[in-house]
Amino acid sequence: MTGPDVVVHSGGDLLAAAAAARLITKLVDAQAARGLASLVLTGGRTGNAVMEHVRDSPARDAVDWSRVDFYWGDERFLPSGHADRNETQARAALLDHIALDPSRVHVMEASDGRFGDDPDAAAADYARVLGSPVPAFDVLLLGVGEEGHTASIFPDSPAVHEESLTVVAVRDCPKPPPTRVSLTLPAIRRAAEVWLMTTGEAKADPVAQALAGASPVDIPAAGARGTHRTLWLLDSSAAAKLS
Repeated sequence: MTGPDVVVHSGGDLLAAAAAARLITKLVDAQAARGLASLVLTGGRTGNAVMEHVRDSPARDAVDWSRVDFYWGDERFLPSGHADRNETQARAALLDHIALDPSRVHVMEASDGRFGDDPDAAAADYARVLGSPVPAFDVLLLGVGEEGHTASIFPDSPAVHEESLTVVAVRDCPKPPPTRVSLTLPAIRRAAEVWLMTTGEAKADPVAQALAGASPVDIPAAGARGTHRTLWLLDSSAAAKLS
């Protein structure tokens, strides 16, 4: 695996539009090679904007969406349908607008789901869904937080130190909601391509630290990488401190 690739766009909307076009092409190529494709979704402003651009793209239906497996990198442990759940936002932005196969949409359980208010059971169930080994996802999308978190892996948290489990419950998050379910770095690193997408000057420091080789314990995004490619998609503000 080579070092990360960095692509800088002038603004967030252009980044989202370009990432959407790149994603459609990647999924089409994966299906041409294997008949199937797999995609791990992320939440947040940029992740949702990418899905909206995919939804509105004239090239959208070049992808056979019924043969795409959808997963999530993390989820807010809230009731089903809650506006803050990544699943809810993804359905509104893209999934409700494409001809997908519901059996290929692999959601993390909600806090009112099969396991009740037990995030550890929800995490263990998602690990079962992923299987062992974790699939070599074609593309795994991630955001980056102001303190360098990615998925729901925060600096110096139990999740960032996890080496054996592929999915964990995350409690006492410094950002609300406090309880979440997240893939771990070992699971993220199974993906063929990991795309880290972020915008804004508040992200400039963690982006620069991650790309300079910071420890994942301090900047978890630094530990997110793909087996074939790691791609950082930034706007000019988030890239402002790169040398």
